Amino acid sequence: MTYVFKDYYRNEVQLSFETDPFSTNPKHVWIICKYQDQWLLTHHRTRGLEFPGGNVEKGESAEEAAKREVMEETGGVLKSLTYIGQYYVDGKRDYIIKNVYFGEIAYLTDQDDYFETHGPVLIDELPNNLKQNDQYSFMMKDDVLVYCLDYLAKSNR
Repeated sequence: MTYVFKDYYRNEVQLSFETDPFSTNPKHVWIICKYQDQWLLTHHRTRGLEFPGGNVEKGESAEEAAKREVMEETGGVLKSLTYIGQYYVDGKRDYIIKNVYFGEIAYLTDQDDYFETHGPVLIDELPNNLKQNDQYSFMMKDDVLVYCLDYLAKSNR
């Protein structure tokens, strides 16, 4: 099943929980993380609070990119990484295909630099009003997160 909806910027999004429905080589990753029963987010310097993610670099698999992005942006070392799904955004200038993963964090390391972020942020619960909450990134404000959290709840994660 593919879910179709508009994102925060009114671009059409297609989300599927099938394996690689839009590309076998996505160029972006997003990792929904938990550490000791808390959500692990990062504080992006310009966008606000969000789950870690980013670009897949040349010669890197999406899974390798996910592990690297979690480490760079939060200092988190993954205990496990599970593919959730993939989404396609038909943007104004280009399209984006992104794999979404669920990551369980083994431990956090202190780092001198968290790249484009201010580092890790742990929260017990995600607020119900994410769409109206200015602390959170636009990436947290569309139905990709809603459907992925529902998927995780149904799979007891």
